[in-house]
Amino acid sequence: MAPTSSAVAGQLRQIVHYHLDNMSYDNALFFAERLAVSEPRSTESPYLLALCHFRLGDYQSAYEISKAVGYRGTNPSCSYLFAQCCLALEQHKDGIMALEKTKGSWSRKPSLGKHSATSRAQHPDTASLACLLGKLYRAYDDKKKAIANFEEALKLNPFMWDAFTALCDMGVTVRTANIFKLNDALVESMSSDQLNGVVPEQKDGSASNLMESHPKKTSARSAIFDANADPFDSQKSIPGNDAFLGNNILGGQNDFMSKINAARSKTATTSIESGFDSMETPTSNYNDSNVPRIDYPPEPPQAPARKTRNTQPIEPGPGEMPSKIGYRAGPKRTQRLQDRPQDDTLSEANPALLRASASAAPGVERKRTVSGHLVQPRQQSEEPGAPQRRSARINRFRGGNLKANSGASTVGASRELKKARPAVSRIVRPNSSSSHVGRAVSGNRKPLEENGMDVDQAEAPRFKEVQPPPPVMKPVEPESVKVEETLKFLLELLKKFGSGYFALSQYRCAEALAFFTSLPRAHQDTPWVLSQMGRAFYEQAAYADAEKYYRRLRILARTRLEDMEVYSTILWFLKRETDLSFLAHELVELSWHSPQAWCAFGNAWSLARDHEQALRCFKRATQLDPKFAYAFTLQGHEHVANEEYEKALTAYRQAIAADRRHYNAYYGIGRVYEKLGNYDKAYIHFHSASVINPTNAVLICCIGNVLEKQRQIVQALQFFTKATELAPHAAQTRYKKARALLALNQLDEAQKELEILKTLAPDEATVHFLLGKLYKMLSDKGSAVRHFTIALNLDPKASQQIKEAIESLEDDDSFDDSMMA
Repeated sequence: MAPTSSAVAGQLRQIVHYHLDNMSYDNALFFAERLAVSEPRSTESPYLLALCHFRLGDYQSAYEISKAVGYRGTNPSCSYLFAQCCLALEQHKDGIMALEKTKGSWSRKPSLGKHSATSRAQHPDTASLACLLGKLYRAYDDKKKAIANFEEALKLNPFMWDAFTALCDMGVTVRTANIFKLNDALVESMSSDQLNGVVPEQKDGSASNLMESHPKKTSARSAIFDANADPFDSQKSIPGNDAFLGNNILGGQNDFMSKINAARSKTATTSIESGFDSMETPTSNYNDSNVPRIDYPPEPPQAPARKTRNTQPIEPGPGEMPSKIGYRAGPKRTQRLQDRPQDDTLSEANPALLRASASAAPGVERKRTVSGHLVQPRQQSEEPGAPQRRSARINRFRGGNLKANSGASTVGASRELKKARPAVSRIVRPNSSSSHVGRAVSGNRKPLEENGMDVDQAEAPRFKEVQPPPPVMKPVEPESVKVEETLKFLLELLKKFGSGYFALSQYRCAEALAFFTSLPRAHQDTPWVLSQMGRAFYEQAAYADAEKYYRRLRILARTRLEDMEVYSTILWFLKRETDLSFLAHELVELSWHSPQAWCAFGNAWSLARDHEQALRCFKRATQLDPKFAYAFTLQGHEHVANEEYEKALTAYRQAIAADRRHYNAYYGIGRVYEKLGNYDKAYIHFHSASVINPTNAVLICCIGNVLEKQRQIVQALQFFTKATELAPHAAQTRYKKARALLALNQLDEAQKELEILKTLAPDEATVHFLLGKLYKMLSDKGSAVRHFTIALNLDPKASQQIKEAIESLEDDDSFDDSMMA
């Protein structure tokens, strides 16, 4: 009989998921095509087929296959996949329409807690869908709707990190304290499995427990076992224990329980008669129990005498196996059994233990000590009447008063018993906690407990005081509290990451560095944090400090490509030609098709003053990634170096089109217009760049330069002062401020700035020339001549201007800075 089409489809579906989970995408694609043939009308078949193409990087095929179902919006997963293909293929409008149609079927409940090693959510939740829709709207240049969707994603799931970074990159002012905070929906989602009764100890126990989401759903055998009280541990309540493994060894379940009940009733009866506890091994201290053994060494085993008995032929039945196993058990086996709970060891005693305890009568000849030897005295072992031996044994123990068993006569009797033990009793009873283990290892049976064999009567009353506590199942409430505390910890950590990233996106570099340095040390040494800290120093023009972080990053993550274009620019500013060339070659060898590698290559050529080769490299980078704005900016810088201003303007505008917040491109356009003498347009673009990056001292200084050239010295001085506050160690900015102060005849302030500047740049000729001008205006001719002479020695090329300044010391010329123009 041929199988049904639904059965075939179900099997194929499992095969496809198997190969997808094992990242065998070619195999998954092959079987997904078979599934599409088996289920031509299903909406899941095209989804799986498109998913295989998407995982293989074939976005165009995935787009075509998922288009029909994705447009209809009947399958949220297929629409989500179709939108991902649209984002990769820049078909933004199609993806937006597909996701908007599925909004009615979006699950408002986050599925964050449903994803684990063994479970997955059937469809993406609202947070994932909203985040993808925000990316599509952002690429479609609809900033308002993009922000709304990103905010919705973060409200439902604060762990949507890409939504947060997208908002920061768009320049949106966000409040990290309100984003990374705990909400009830998140706690409920993450603790859903704990609320169902799953405890971490059960999850970590075995692979089978990982597959169980509800431990209460036990098998029928477990249900029968729970219905009948466990005679060994009445408080035992955790299913799935090792005791159930012991049940599988036993015969039928009803027979097993009847034997346990019989053993319990007999144990209770004999315990009352004898006055002993049901355990045969005392729970005394290790040293106390070994003292008689040291004084009275045990006799050798007497197995041959047991085999020659006439009254009871010994057969290799299951009743003998426990004693033999216990006799040969090593210390490792004993230690393993000691670590188990009492109920587990009892369940492993094999059928012999339970059968003997249920069916043995006082007249059975097979009764013996814990180690399996005949009872002392040895003369009685030759008598054929075994029941009399057993009764004599009982009478000997019952001869004295039980309350007076702590006397010397009782101790002597106990020592006499311990003499008969073989050496294995040391292994079985290493300490007080092994009283349960001795039962499982040596194969003792319940009638021995009734007769009190191998028990120190003086120590018997201690048994009930040291009963091991039964395993207690953790309540649900503390586990949910633990989940909540974990979420709070993670969200606090994310708050620091987010605050640092947001501050850096707003170019508040000092604040960003403070947040990143507040992270734990282990997180500070990760590639992402090192890259962000290096970027913060780079934006502050602290290139030496930035290089240290990127060098550390290269040691930790040699194959990382992200932000390597920034590292290459840092090396360009530091004029490290060898390091830059090595970095460029290493990145190109690592990834020939990465724009970062070609940017590093272009910077290396630029440092070597080969602008044509640098332009070729930067153009290659823009071909590989048309959205890589920094490559367009570097291309514009090379055109400016070649004095190709129109080409430079085109490159800068392409960079702005790729990234509206790329302030470097606005700065480049301002420089071009400044060189062309169009100071108004230069001021506009410099101002636009400073709005994006208000903490960049170079941009503010450029605005001051434009104003100074327009003879607006007062306004220019304000920008120079602000730039000096932002970068107190920038010599060029402080020099321009001092020059503006001299132009405004504020000589005292100018002298203070020049003295600071002389400390920052003692070998700069322009500084000494300006000091000479200052002292000339102060009528200090000696100091003026001295500084003019120093400037002449530092820069002989400017000798003509310096000599003219020295010759004009007697004249009252107005302020002239022709050397500095």
